[in-house]
Amino acid sequence: MRSIQAIPSKIFNLAALKQQVTRWRLQGKKIVFTNGVFDILHEGHIASLSEAASYGDILIVGLNADSSVKRLKGNDRPVNVQDARALLLASLLMTDAIIIFEEDTPLNLITALMPDILVKGGDYTVAQIAGATEVLANGGEVKLAKMVEGISTTAIIEKMQGGKTSR
Repeated sequence: MRSIQAIPSKIFNLAALKQQVTRWRLQGKKIVFTNGVFDILHEGHIASLSEAASYGDILIVGLNADSSVKRLKGNDRPVNVQDARALLLASLLMTDAIIIFEEDTPLNLITALMPDILVKGGDYTVAQIAGATEVLANGGEVKLAKMVEGISTTAIIEKMQGGKTSR
């Protein structure tokens, strides 16, 4: 996919994504799901998304909506609005579908899509991952992606504000 016009076509609503997942399954594709805020895209995000993509054929990224980010991270976040974050994620080679969700966790989204593999960062345990129980019960897998040490959106913001330094 080289055309810039094709990038927004990777951003789905739930009804359209469910239809697309059905098509991918009919083609025998292994569906991988991961999620996050992806506020200021950095090398840690690229590493975890690349690792997640390596586990299957299709990578779906659930993106926390602005309202969800504010509840989880505070009123100063997100730095970038959800549409901008979705567009950046959609422009990455390893992503196949982006979907924005309003809830604090993607549990409803995961149960609606029921991916073959659910991936979260290694700073979680399987027990802490929303949807892990449901994916495992459906015969799927849960994987923990390796973290890039010393880099996070919070560390980048602190560095920009003259606080602690990140890599």
